[in-house]
Amino acid sequence: MMRVISKFRWVGLLVLMLGIGACTNDPGKLSSSASGNAKPGSVEDFNLNVGDRVFFETDQTTLTGTAKATLRRQAAWLKTYPAIRVRIEGHADERGTREYNIALGARRASATKAFLASLGVSPARMKVLSFGKERPVATCDNISCWSQNRRAVTVVTSRAGS
Repeated sequence: MMRVISKFRWVGLLVLMLGIGACTNDPGKLSSSASGNAKPGSVEDFNLNVGDRVFFETDQTTLTGTAKATLRRQAAWLKTYPAIRVRIEGHADERGTREYNIALGARRASATKAFLASLGVSPARMKVLSFGKERPVATCDNISCWSQNRRAVTVVTSRAGS
């Protein structure tokens, strides 16, 4: 009986360790084993190896240190692939009116664009769009979901001239 319990504990511990190992503090980045399959310059390369999103504090448009680090990687990647164009989508959590959150999302997207432009990415390559609270990635009524929805997402849309 004790062996059976030990095996179940071991299996449970293994599953837990694998689950923790798959987690990351930066939702825009995955483990190196997942990133090795992306073709350089592709949408997958951008999303997996650079990070496509930055997060904001409640009711804020100020970029955090973590957000700036992600945007520096984005700027470097975009300078490496100068034909790429992007759309920066601003989002908000579910709290507040629709109108307020559309405006907040627009300010977040604009702050993201301005920072990328300050790093040398041509503003002509970037468009901004706000979805406000209309496209949540997490739906629950607590801080764990709200924090995931307060974001700006850089979406690779096309190559220049295409």
